[in-house]
Amino acid sequence: MTQESIEQFLDACQSRGRVEGTLQWYRRGLNRLYQALPEDKFIRQGALERWREELVEMEYTPGTVNMFLSIANSYLDFVGHRECQLASQLKPKSSLQPELTREEYVQLLRTAKALDKERLYLLVKLFASTGLSVQELPNVTVEAVQKGEIVHFPHKVEQRVRIPECLRKELSGYIRRNGYTSGPIFQNKDGGPLNRTYVSIAIRRLCVEARIPEEKGNPRCLKRLYQNTRSDIENNVALLVEQALDRVLEQEQSAIGWEA
Repeated sequence: MTQESIEQFLDACQSRGRVEGTLQWYRRGLNRLYQALPEDKFIRQGALERWREELVEMEYTPGTVNMFLSIANSYLDFVGHRECQLASQLKPKSSLQPELTREEYVQLLRTAKALDKERLYLLVKLFASTGLSVQELPNVTVEAVQKGEIVHFPHKVEQRVRIPECLRKELSGYIRRNGYTSGPIFQNKDGGPLNRTYVSIAIRRLCVEARIPEEKGNPRCLKRLYQNTRSDIENNVALLVEQALDRVLEQEQSAIGWEA
């Protein structure tokens, strides 16, 4: 797999009428596959199965995983390596873990604010606004907040996460009030990183105060809320783009189309 072949594939898609929004989605999926491949960048049989497992571990929704795999299959068809395609699709999870709604998320923020628990408020908002995990908290530094971007390396792949401006302003105020000048901003009493157990317990207790089911009180549910919200928005945008393209083509067909 090469960047040149990716560009050739995207050019071919564009020539078939794919619009810029769809092409950007294709590019994003193929670049993620490229980053996940070994150093030689060869796609061998079984590579997509392993990539699918990595995406699941990163807690992408089944719909998003299936979309990435569909893009990869189309690329493999284009370069003549159908033997490396992955036909099976992920089925929607019938997980026992309930999902947090956006209304419940807002209630968590409201409760944390009412209880004057600023750090907990910011942690809840950070997980649900960026999709970060607890183990990635050390990457949330003074410098990252100043730049408005968090750099982390899930599965040894560099990813840059934008900090929404509303959250960046709140984090900047938190940094100023606590006198931090550099390094991680979420620390325990000894200056070390917050551990998963502490964060999960704190969020569960906040759920109790907010009268939200306690089992929804963990960073994973907040991360899933971010992923589901983003996936829904991206899927809706992609659908709107395709519908708009169809309307343009239909108008042209009615004006100058050849009789079928």
